[in-house]
Amino acid sequence: MSIRLPVGYSDFKEIAGGEFDFVDKSLFIKEVLEDTQVVLITRPRRFGKTLNMSMLRYFLDINANAADLFANLKISQEKELFAKHHSQYPVIYLTFKDIKENTYEDAYQKVVRMIQLVYADFSNVLLNSDKLIAFQKKEINSILEGKANRAAIGGSVLFLSKCLHDHYGRKVCILIDEYDTPVQEGYLNNYYPEIVRLFRNLLGAALKDNVYLFKAVLTGILRVSKESMFSDLNNLMVYSILNQEYGDYFGFTEDEVSGLLAKANLQAKAEEIKRWYNGYQFGNHRIYNPWSIVNCIMQRGLCNLYWVNTSGNDLVRQLLIKSSESFKTQLARLFEGQMVPQLINENVVFGDLNKSESAIWSLFLMAGYLTADSFEATERGPLCQLRLPNREVRGLYRNIIEGWLADGFDSNWYDTFLDALLDGNIVEFENRFKLILERIVSVHDVSYMPEAFYHGLLVGITARLGDGNDYSLRSNRESGYGRYDYMILSHLVDKPTIIFEFKKVNVPKKKSLKEVKHLLEKAAKEALDQINSLSYLAEAKSQGASNILKMGLAFSGKRFVLMHERG
Repeated sequence: MSIRLPVGYSDFKEIAGGEFDFVDKSLFIKEVLEDTQVVLITRPRRFGKTLNMSMLRYFLDINANAADLFANLKISQEKELFAKHHSQYPVIYLTFKDIKENTYEDAYQKVVRMIQLVYADFSNVLLNSDKLIAFQKKEINSILEGKANRAAIGGSVLFLSKCLHDHYGRKVCILIDEYDTPVQEGYLNNYYPEIVRLFRNLLGAALKDNVYLFKAVLTGILRVSKESMFSDLNNLMVYSILNQEYGDYFGFTEDEVSGLLAKANLQAKAEEIKRWYNGYQFGNHRIYNPWSIVNCIMQRGLCNLYWVNTSGNDLVRQLLIKSSESFKTQLARLFEGQMVPQLINENVVFGDLNKSESAIWSLFLMAGYLTADSFEATERGPLCQLRLPNREVRGLYRNIIEGWLADGFDSNWYDTFLDALLDGNIVEFENRFKLILERIVSVHDVSYMPEAFYHGLLVGITARLGDGNDYSLRSNRESGYGRYDYMILSHLVDKPTIIFEFKKVNVPKKKSLKEVKHLLEKAAKEALDQINSLSYLAEAKSQGASNILKMGLAFSGKRFVLMHERG
């Protein structure tokens, strides 16, 4: 292989100064410099935010002496801009991507430590500067020695920008990478209000009416705004994945991936790699996941779950498992390759995640677990046509669902459960399905929109089947004289096509178990009769299916009866 890619590297100097192949995104610098004073760019994790911020830092930093790093890059052709801005500013650089603590006090101490390290970078210059007064040097020492109080920490970035301005006689640049990681961890670990208050003080003071500021750039996954972290900033522009600006600077474009594959002699794998890792829509650009592409190429074209196996899925997993059945039903449509229209709030409010499905859809979109093919502006926000971006993300959902279904069982339990269904071993399937309902599913799950719950559960159970060419998953499709509930269309001679019809039974109170069972059996038989009388098998037979298994599933809460017959 004649290519060496920087897997795991995020320092621009190491990459550009080493013998790595990398994609030139240096015109990102030009777009930032021509933008407003304070810029927030939100993109999914592992899409190049940290590397771009590192590149921007080396370009702007008055102490970097990094002209050679940019000599052969596109930004060097912008000669007037290069001469005006390269190495012209003191740069305060903070990255919060590793602040993932379980308690607020631990998170606070880690923030303090980070600020101390930033102060240490400038300590020799500032403490020996004849342009700073004794009070300023005392405050610097107070922070360096860990003696600063919480109010001083809250104002530490603003204070450092003044000191740097006083010493260098130039305005400063503030670069803050992954600003929202501690906020997300605060939400997950129950110290959300405290961490928001800290960052409101830290960032608000530094970015609002800071007369020493030339440019500030922040990156993150989400815009956290209604918590008032940015409520008073009238100089802030926010660019999410729905905006045209910066659309091709995070992630790889089709041409960029083609160039990398050509250099790695992997052109024959291009279509498979596209199915796995392409599909994100950022503004008007179709984007590949860069982390996955780099790893895939270094593994000689082996397509695997690279991005979804990195850290950061905890919140998505929690929200998905706890989501309402209406949400799961919509997700089932996405598994079937359909688009789902949803109103999106670009200002994700963590406090709303337990109350608003719109907030969950918004988070999933902004975090890269969904993408928007298109959207239209409405008075209530953008109405987005959402879909699963690619096979890799589909695999994430599948793993979460399968992990949830197999919770408390050994690793082979779920595979055996699914095999029982596909082999037509109804007794084994029914027994394991009963265990899922008894041990994993809450009674509240099946009390609201119960038919949608069972429908969504079966789609989740069988989601992995849609990844290959052996099966097609179809829901609520017209066939014969009606619309069936769910079908697993088999393209294998030795595996049956399975068609499900669901029936909800309202059981009157005080009915005995025997009477309940009788009502469920009657409804399950009606479901089978409906499959036959309305010719639901017409579609399957038109596709050449002859090995058919009909399933009537009747339920009342967590009780169910399953009847089947061969077709």
